[in-house]
Amino acid sequence: MSEQPLLNVSDDRLGKVEIAPEVIEVIAGIAATEVDGLYAMRGNFASGVAERFGKKAHSKGVKVELTDNGILIDLFVILNFGVSIPQVAQMLQTNIRQTLKNMTALEIDEINVHVVGIQMEGTDDVDE
Repeated sequence: MSEQPLLNVSDDRLGKVEIAPEVIEVIAGIAATEVDGLYAMRGNFASGVAERFGKKAHSKGVKVELTDNGILIDLFVILNFGVSIPQVAQMLQTNIRQTLKNMTALEIDEINVHVVGIQMEGTDDVDE
């Protein structure tokens, strides 16, 4: 687990519901892959090695921070060539916000989209 605290979703007489930031990363990662125009999420070395061994890294390219103002999400994405970057970024933000609202009832303060590459048609490598 990370050093970040759990998010307290509800605290009533039946008990507590807490959500780890890693769960938010996974939900946001899966919601992002549903958007047309997205080629891939940008991961780190560890997620790349894990995927080579067959483990799917759903939180790849997603960073969640819990701040005093709320929940901050950063996405690091690679888009397909020819798509409208502002339009795809807005669709990513909307889909992630709606999915997290439906699944966790959490309000997200910011969803920042960082375009780190463009995938050219017919190639397997990413131009950055």
